[in-house]
Amino acid sequence: MTTIDYRQDFPILKTRVNDEPLTYLDNAATSQKPQAVIDAMADFYANGNANVHRGVYTLAAQATDRYEAVRDQVAQLLNAARREEVFFTRSTTDSLNWVVQTYGEQFVSAGDEIVVAVMEHHSNLVPWQQLAIRKGATLKYVGLQPDGQLDLEDARKQITAKTKIVAVTQASNVLGVTNPIKTLARLAHAQHAVLVVDGAQAVAHMPVDVQALDADFYAFSAHKVYGPTGVGVLYGKYALLEQLTPAQFGGEMISDVDWQTTEFAAIPERFEAGTPNVCGVIGLGAALTYLQRVGFATVQTIEKRLTAQLLDGLTQMPGITVYGPQTVADHGPVVAFNVENVHGHDVATGLDLAGVEVRAGHHCAQPLMRYLHVSATVRASVGFYNNEADVERFLTALKSVKEFFES
Repeated sequence: MTTIDYRQDFPILKTRVNDEPLTYLDNAATSQKPQAVIDAMADFYANGNANVHRGVYTLAAQATDRYEAVRDQVAQLLNAARREEVFFTRSTTDSLNWVVQTYGEQFVSAGDEIVVAVMEHHSNLVPWQQLAIRKGATLKYVGLQPDGQLDLEDARKQITAKTKIVAVTQASNVLGVTNPIKTLARLAHAQHAVLVVDGAQAVAHMPVDVQALDADFYAFSAHKVYGPTGVGVLYGKYALLEQLTPAQFGGEMISDVDWQTTEFAAIPERFEAGTPNVCGVIGLGAALTYLQRVGFATVQTIEKRLTAQLLDGLTQMPGITVYGPQTVADHGPVVAFNVENVHGHDVATGLDLAGVEVRAGHHCAQPLMRYLHVSATVRASVGFYNNEADVERFLTALKSVKEFFES
């Protein structure tokens, strides 16, 4: 059986950094883009650029068809019950803020509780924190087990009859764990709370079925799933969306405007005020087409093998602390670690000199850093276009960096 070299589809992987082959291991921050995405976006601007939903001329109709086709594509990807449950935003952050500004503002009151996990990215923490402050609600945290996985017993204690919202990531951007979303949905719904899921670290790596998960809202970004920046997706159960007042107002989202009143457009258009990022959405569609052609079975096989290689190399290296599960069975394609007595930024700078690109810092998860009693970590994250040579270059460069600081 011939092994496909997916690296050839990503032009940036042919470049060199500091006169070394690019070894890109920062996929949790953003993924690189295949030529198919670059071509689709260039083709739109070169041959099909027009605004959507407004014009009756040919280019406008074609642009609208292409834009709406991506909505269908995303609905199918997530197994949404209907296409109207999907609409486009600027990012995962924008999507989560939208839920706060609509559902949160309408249904959270003084004395209510909002429950998050200590592992949350700031995008799924700060908006809820600020809502709690405005409303006089209580923000509560679910802790972790010793291996970094979510503590479900603590979740059962934290989610009470006062809980209105449970907001949790499906996959951690630091610990590499995948959370039990179905179980959390049952716990939330038993208390008549809604479950908001940050899917930014999940959609590129695993099949997602929002109906099976029973998520009430689900958010992700195009740029982490091999698409462009500036495009996000928000899924919401239709029965919930029907209850919500739009977060933004203006063009596109109206049906009729009178002197003193406005009738809003149907869902989902009522939630997409103004000219959308049409080209970016088309790029997202091309990315999803490409990813589905590769197939999640292939993605998971490659990423699991590379994650095992990462974990084995790091756990066998003296003076290295790995955070999260130590075995590949429980660890996704994100591995955070620290080198004893060396700040993460120094480690990342040393690796960059060898052309190895990783992330260092708090990863927009400062409460988690405090929970782990560290100020920062180094994070290596793989995608399916990485290979064993990438991981080996990383481990070799890390050993050299470690020896430099030890001496």
